[in-house]
Amino acid sequence: MPLPSVNFTYQCQARCSHSQARAGIFQTPHGPVETPRFMPVGTLATVKGITPAQLADTQAQMVLANTYHLHLQPGEKIIAAAGGVHKFMGWPGPMLTDSGGFQVFSLSQLRTIDERGVTFRSPRDGRLIDMTPENSIRIQNALGADVIMAFDECPPGQGDRPMVERATARTYRWLERCIEAHQRPQDQALFAIVQGGTFLDLRSQAAAELIALDLPGYAIGGVSVGEAPALIDKVVQHTAPLLPAHKPRYLMGVGTYREMARAIFAGIDLFDCVIPTRFGRHGTALVQGQRWNLKNATFREDYRPLDETCPCYTCQTFSRAYLNHLIRSREMLGYILLSLHNITELIRFTQSIRQAILNDTFTKDFAYWLTPPE
Repeated sequence: MPLPSVNFTYQCQARCSHSQARAGIFQTPHGPVETPRFMPVGTLATVKGITPAQLADTQAQMVLANTYHLHLQPGEKIIAAAGGVHKFMGWPGPMLTDSGGFQVFSLSQLRTIDERGVTFRSPRDGRLIDMTPENSIRIQNALGADVIMAFDECPPGQGDRPMVERATARTYRWLERCIEAHQRPQDQALFAIVQGGTFLDLRSQAAAELIALDLPGYAIGGVSVGEAPALIDKVVQHTAPLLPAHKPRYLMGVGTYREMARAIFAGIDLFDCVIPTRFGRHGTALVQGQRWNLKNATFREDYRPLDETCPCYTCQTFSRAYLNHLIRSREMLGYILLSLHNITELIRFTQSIRQAILNDTFTKDFAYWLTPPE
């Protein structure tokens, strides 16, 4: 088994006296990540519509890319030849690559699962692709992100107990193979993923088994895959405190105000979600937790900034009326400006929570967002 890296450390700087929330610093070879922190998603080695310089201005620190999508196009060999994913996309900061497990398992009509791995037809060109734990790790080693994720089986949110039990047990066996296949433990931290669906006893069992392997970080997966918000919250509140306190905790695929605040309450450090750019591409702005449709006529003669409290380029430069004009005209710039603002919005939210934890005012300052979902 490869030796764990000494290049990845998590330092807790402060703890909330009324919850499990903590503020910390996760050190990586490409720099520190101050937690709690929202991480923008750059699936194909690009955050859609945003240059790396613009991304840095949003105060983003860690960015995601996806193993499955980059394997299909342009291929890990091309990225490795360019010097790795950081150089390929021009992003100097920390990066994380998802294993591709979620994307593969979403291809329900195109794939076959067995103990060896998953075989599927590429939706891009129809070729047959064999994705095993070993292949996922090999691809991620070639891409070169700071954090790489274990290849796991992600059961559907409404999966019955036998199905979830099988997926959870297989995730552990696949993790053992991921660890064995990992060739760059000194500069790439392999994170395990806790599965178990909505069955809390399975989550507890999975967490205990994965923690025994002593990996650099741990993630909660298999949420936001069809469950009701209250069930997601129940899983996170139960599982997060089980994970090691001296290592980073990552909740995959979550990015709304309430979901993040509640997860931070339980002790989560890192988040990712496609919401900010997806909303931006559809003309929707995130403003202090609300969703505004900039196509609405109410904005046509509104010359105020989108959010007067926001320091982003969009809010500091343009009016709601101009953004309304761009979106109604289907101009590309409008979608870019909203995406820039939305990314900044979610990062600012987690930054403000971090400061509240440092001040030990988190549960007071964010009481509204800490109300459990119905």
